[in-house]
Amino acid sequence: MANKIVFDPVNAPDFLPVEKLRELQLTRLQQTVLRAYERVPFFRARMEERNLTPNDIQKLEDIAKLPFSIKKDLRDTYPFGLFASPMNEVVRVHASSGTTGKPIVVGYTREDLRVWEEVIVRGMKSVGMTSNDIVQVSYGYGLFTGGLGAHYGAEALGATVVPASGGNTHRQIMLMKDFGVTTICCTPSYFIHLIDQAQSMGIDMKSLSLKYGIFGAEPWTQEMRKYIEANTNIKAIDIYGLSEIIGPGVAMECIHQAGPHIFEDYFYPEIIDPDTGEVLPEGEQGELVLTTLSKAAMPMIRYRTRDLTSLTTERCACGRTLRRIKRISTRSDDMFIIRGVNVFPTQIETALLSIEGTLPHYQIILRREHNLDTLEVQVEINDKLIGDTVSEVTALEKRICRSVEQIIGIRAIIKLVQPDTLQRSEGKIKRVCDLRDPHKIN
Repeated sequence: MANKIVFDPVNAPDFLPVEKLRELQLTRLQQTVLRAYERVPFFRARMEERNLTPNDIQKLEDIAKLPFSIKKDLRDTYPFGLFASPMNEVVRVHASSGTTGKPIVVGYTREDLRVWEEVIVRGMKSVGMTSNDIVQVSYGYGLFTGGLGAHYGAEALGATVVPASGGNTHRQIMLMKDFGVTTICCTPSYFIHLIDQAQSMGIDMKSLSLKYGIFGAEPWTQEMRKYIEANTNIKAIDIYGLSEIIGPGVAMECIHQAGPHIFEDYFYPEIIDPDTGEVLPEGEQGELVLTTLSKAAMPMIRYRTRDLTSLTTERCACGRTLRRIKRISTRSDDMFIIRGVNVFPTQIETALLSIEGTLPHYQIILRREHNLDTLEVQVEINDKLIGDTVSEVTALEKRICRSVEQIIGIRAIIKLVQPDTLQRSEGKIKRVCDLRDPHKIN
């Protein structure tokens, strides 16, 4: 087990005076740019295209001079082309599933892993977790960063870790009940699946010892948080991260649940206009761009996350000086276009969960009929409504239809289905099934 990391709350990086934090960020940014320039030919070539050298970074605002990085860069340099450390210093690699092409490979030095543990510990402490907690990690292990990231962070806190990984839902519930688990780490959609299964097993989730849920790896809404907390006794906490930067732990909510605090001493955030690339002022929504400030094995410079959010410097009630991001519920690449309108699945989720009787299980199906796009939303309804009259079910469909149209401006076909009808997910859930064939005319 890793040694427990102890922080003095007064001097911890979370509470640094802003001017001291900015000084630290600039120093680390300059070191990171120099390392990438000297050790990563790909990045050096990008800088030379702009007639830039590391000496051109004299203040934090100069970061805007640097080129962006995108996911394609990692695929083009597969597997180790962006590494800045020799392989004898790289002690671990993780990778994406590769479902959309070559996998994204990331590497870590021993110091990189220590930083990863540290930010997870700081996040867990911010919600009140201690070494007395029992943490069930139900993210996937292996090449995916979720499981091992949460695992080693919880161990570094001194907590007891139950490495359940994903799947085997009945066993997951048994472990939570029998081991007295106080914290669960998984995707929010999988935890809702656990709630459903516990009910079918006759287990009241409110009777368990669970106090905290650390949820991430997919966008989720405030309505989903309300549903989770209404059916359990936990605080549903949002954790944010991505493999390209470090994994889970780039940002995490504190106990006040007012948006994830970015651990800015290690990850520098920007918000840009996703179309123009221009940096946006504080408070405006745009695409989150992140730069690692300490990553040795694979420094990332101005990485475009495709996650849409906004930054705020407004002080949180916890007193941390770290900026917060608005909880991410949309991604620019999750968006689909129908009848000329940009739509995000979470907009439809918000509409559904505002209607009493619907469950947070839904599927969006896009079709093209007679050269027109159609939007169908299949949604499960509470089993208490199954025996109701056809007219009552029809009225519920109409209420949902109006709610969806009010939010996205498009009329949808609403199809109510019985509980447990739609496919469940033990990882990131796929909400949209696009059956449109752009080459077909009918």
